[in-house]
Amino acid sequence: MKIHTIGIDLGKTSFHLAGLNERGEVIVRKRFSRAQLLRFTANRKVHVIGMEACGGAHYLGRALQEQAHEVRLIPAQYVKPYVKTNKSDYIDAEAIAEAVGRPTMRFVPIKSDDQLDLQSLHRVRERWVTRRTAVINQIRGLLLERGITLRKGRRYLDEALPGILEDAEAKLSGTLRLLLTQLKLELDQLALHLEEAEALIEQTVQESEACQRLMQIPGIGPVTATAVISAIGNGAAFRKGREFAAWTGLVPREHSTGGKQKLLGISKRGNRYLRKLFVQCARAVLQQKTKQTYDFLPGLLANNEMAQRSNPALSKPASGQSLPRLQ
Repeated sequence: MKIHTIGIDLGKTSFHLAGLNERGEVIVRKRFSRAQLLRFTANRKVHVIGMEACGGAHYLGRALQEQAHEVRLIPAQYVKPYVKTNKSDYIDAEAIAEAVGRPTMRFVPIKSDDQLDLQSLHRVRERWVTRRTAVINQIRGLLLERGITLRKGRRYLDEALPGILEDAEAKLSGTLRLLLTQLKLELDQLALHLEEAEALIEQTVQESEACQRLMQIPGIGPVTATAVISAIGNGAAFRKGREFAAWTGLVPREHSTGGKQKLLGISKRGNRYLRKLFVQCARAVLQQKTKQTYDFLPGLLANNEMAQRSNPALSKPASGQSLPRLQ
């Protein structure tokens, strides 16, 4: 009874395993804890081990690679078509084992510790940015209820808020002044956290040759460069730049039939955070189009003009697909 392929359905504390032979028949179904699973796989020699690319998959994938196994991570949406009838942990594990053996299946590269550290830094930084925006909007809303209007933009609030709090003639109650003071302290604390995060990003850029190469592309800064490295590493998973652009969801969706090609809006698949950064980078380049000239700028402008003719709201995303193809 030789196991050829193993599929593992991951959980927080329990892991369900399904083993297939060379004919694709299920010959093993077991439930393990994390330690039991690693002991089981340490004593087995199998062709490939498959898992869904979800929380904890990269850590377990590296642990299994240290045991000299070939490990492949599959996006969850590519496993779903192989789930038969009802859903259970063992059925999911069997579907993973079946999907991992498909010759045309697409896999997720296992991230290193450095990539996960960068990814964690970006996620925490993005949460702080989101929280800062929420605090600013709340302050503007509270002041609007008292007849004080502030322009949109963080710098306008930073300039006006100290004066509003010190103005004794402003018709603000003591309770509201206290709340605004506490919100201002929260803003100051968030600003400090963001400065520390950006310092870490700058330090990473100085230590990474790959980040420095990415920053040579116009519009790409430290944040985008480190975000790309944390997401794709050396980019070996993509054969060409267009595949990377498609992975970030910046190319049109296609819904063709009857020999007639029909292209829709951008697919918005993949990494939403990276897609947002690339669109902002494209916007920055387009703002400088009259001051600087780049080899890829004519194509970027062509994408922008075509998208503007069809839908002005899509002009920047259409231009953004050009930047990933330069990686």
